[in-house]
Amino acid sequence: MHAIRLSRQLSSWLLFVLTLLALPAGAGERVVDAAAVDKAALSLTPYVSLLEDPERSFTLADVQAPALAARFQGDQPPGNALALGFTRSAFWLRLVLHNPGDTPLRRMLVVENPRISHVEAHIPDAHGVYHATATGCDVAPSSKAYANRNFVFPLLLPAHSEQVIYLRVASSVGLLVPLQLWPVEAFHAYERDDYVSKVWYFGIATAMVLFNLMLFVALRDRVYLLYVAFVSCTAFTLAIKNGLAPDWAIAGLPLNSNVAYYSGVSLALSAMLLFTRRMLRTDQLMPRVDRLLLAMVALYLVTPLLYAIALPLFSRLAVYFNLATAVVVLGVALAGVIKRQRSAWFFLAAFALLMFGGAMTTLRAMGLMPTNMFTVDGIQLGSAMEMIVLAFALADRFNVMRRDKARVQEALLQAQEKLVETLQGSERELELRVAQRTDELQALNSKLETLSLTDALTGIANRRHFDEVLQQEWHRAQRTAEPLALAILDVDWFKRYNDHYGHPAGDACLQRIAQVLASTVSRSSDLVARYGGEEFVFLVPMTDAAGAQGIAQRLVQAIEELALPHELSTFGRVTVSIGVAAMVPGQGEAAETLLQRADAALYEAKKAGRNRVGRFI
Repeated sequence: MHAIRLSRQLSSWLLFVLTLLALPAGAGERVVDAAAVDKAALSLTPYVSLLEDPERSFTLADVQAPALAARFQGDQPPGNALALGFTRSAFWLRLVLHNPGDTPLRRMLVVENPRISHVEAHIPDAHGVYHATATGCDVAPSSKAYANRNFVFPLLLPAHSEQVIYLRVASSVGLLVPLQLWPVEAFHAYERDDYVSKVWYFGIATAMVLFNLMLFVALRDRVYLLYVAFVSCTAFTLAIKNGLAPDWAIAGLPLNSNVAYYSGVSLALSAMLLFTRRMLRTDQLMPRVDRLLLAMVALYLVTPLLYAIALPLFSRLAVYFNLATAVVVLGVALAGVIKRQRSAWFFLAAFALLMFGGAMTTLRAMGLMPTNMFTVDGIQLGSAMEMIVLAFALADRFNVMRRDKARVQEALLQAQEKLVETLQGSERELELRVAQRTDELQALNSKLETLSLTDALTGIANRRHFDEVLQQEWHRAQRTAEPLALAILDVDWFKRYNDHYGHPAGDACLQRIAQVLASTVSRSSDLVARYGGEEFVFLVPMTDAAGAQGIAQRLVQAIEELALPHELSTFGRVTVSIGVAAMVPGQGEAAETLLQRADAALYEAKKAGRNRVGRFI
């Protein structure tokens, strides 16, 4: 048995050496130990060698021949994906997988981008014979080796084997290739979570469609129908973008194709422009802009035909036109705000979120942004936030209409009463004015109360609001015996910053930090507040010190990544120090104990050099 095992090991090493010798010298090619990929995914970008095929004419035999094999380039730039941009070339990817173990290994090779037009995988079997699988979003339906929204290729690596896998990719739009190697069970778990993470968006979209359809039926206002069209087109387009559309073909064109995706974007933007006109009444308030919006709608309705004829020619232009549309729509919203349109405020906030998410996805497709959750699902996240904000806007529109109608009816009733009896009408008018003044005073008091709890500069909670919530959460933690965590954040050398750059720059700096704080500490039960001057705090119930420290570490990193220049700082940019403390409040203990501990931890963070997190122990 020992001799057999030794023989197998020698055979494995011999095969490994022969494979290395077969690769061209100096190619920078790295071998993937597939046995080590046993718990989580491995990004294969650093392990891939790349060969451009400008004419899209190379075959597997061509790229295996010594002349072309020597032209493969290794040492790819670090990152989660190969960003090849808008190109008409095809690209061959070469990957070497090694199984040093005594048993065969099953792995999943995943190209995590449903928008690649053509993906051709050449995978050898146990005898070294290559088998090709041709798929892609522009390939006829049911061509995938594994049923998934991405392109997944199951691999079987024999014991003590070395396999060289070739992938050929080409696209009619921006070419981005995130390539990963997964253990089978880990991939299945990720696959389930991935689909669940996509479902929530379509649930929100369905709810918005049904809600606004009911409003349209009740009010007969076309703005709600236009919004339904916009949400429906957007949801349909995002389903295509994420590879979630049904596996159908229309006139030979796959429903998940790039032509269908770009056409869906055009239809969604057409509906958005029509909704913008109606929502902001551009035909009445901005007639010249209104004509521009109608011209853009007409052009968008023509673009699906252009995409069907020559998508590679128009895809890059479409990206710039879509970005220009975003600028125009936001400009119209700003104009509405300047004209003091009530609905323009909602509109501006909603579509700023949508366009920001769309810009992240677009810049990723152009290779200018890295591949992560925010750039992959940027449109989806932005669209969800936009739908929620616009739901409030349309509900507000309904309430305004209802109030206007009630006021008209009330005025008519008052006029009728005056005709019947002057004195009775006068008395009722007086009662109405008193009630109106009372309502106004109540509304004003409510607004003043809100303002009293909000920091005017940063828009987050102020010291008063924080003190109230701290006492509430402290008593709740005492009752439930659960931990309560608090962090105090201080901007490093902020006085120097204010003196050097001026108070307006200092205010802008505090606003940026407050935005990062609010987006990082995002649970509904958490609270972020401006504690005073350049000090901020966040309160996280049901969280221990380790959890709060993790949030604080992400916050320190996020603020440093803002790269706000600070010439008088040791670090050359704006940084923060954070003190974290957590405790389970005991009976008789005061909330000030937690504040003191967090403050002591902040002192230790500053003492240790700043730009870090201190934790009370």
